[in-house]
Formats: sequence, C-alpha cells, structure tokens
Amino acid sequence: MNTEPLAPMLLGAIACASFIAALLFWRYWRSSGDRFFLLLGASFLVEALNRVHMALRPANDESEPITYLVRLLAYGLILVAIWDKNRQGRR
Repeated sequence: MNTEPLAPMLLGAIACASFIAALLFWRYWRSSGDRFFLLLGASFLVEALNRVHMALRPANDESEPITYLVRLLAYGLILVAIWDKNRQGRR
C-alpha cells in the first residue's frame, strides 16, 4: 500500500489537533492569567503552523534543518514555560 498520498491528510490532522490544543491552553490562560498556559499555547501554535507548512510544501522532506529548528523553538517554549512556572513557585 502506498502511504504517500496519506501524508498531507495526516499532517493536517496533527495541525488541527495542535491548533485546538493551543486554543484550549489560551482559554485556560485567559481564565487564570498564568503565563504557563500562554507559553504552552504558543508552542502548540508553532507546531500547528509547522505541520501546515510541511503539508503545503511540494517536497515533504523532514530532514531539512529548518524543520528541526522550528521544533526546537516549540520544545524550547515548553521548557521555558516549565522553568518559569517553577521559578514563580519559589517566591
């Protein structure tokens, strides 16, 4: 079975799920005012945009460095959110 035509659909599904997660985290941020949720929402938005970009590119090659740099940014935002949350707890 050739799974190549399935790739854009799966990337779209992942992008949709990431975008919904970002919206949920931003809703929690609006109700609590905690930056942790703001940064997690930003991370999921970066991931969603990255997946949309990958799905719309004609040559979908995940081995390009820009793909990993965008993921590094998203995971870095998660690490900053965790660090900031733990730093606030000590005050």
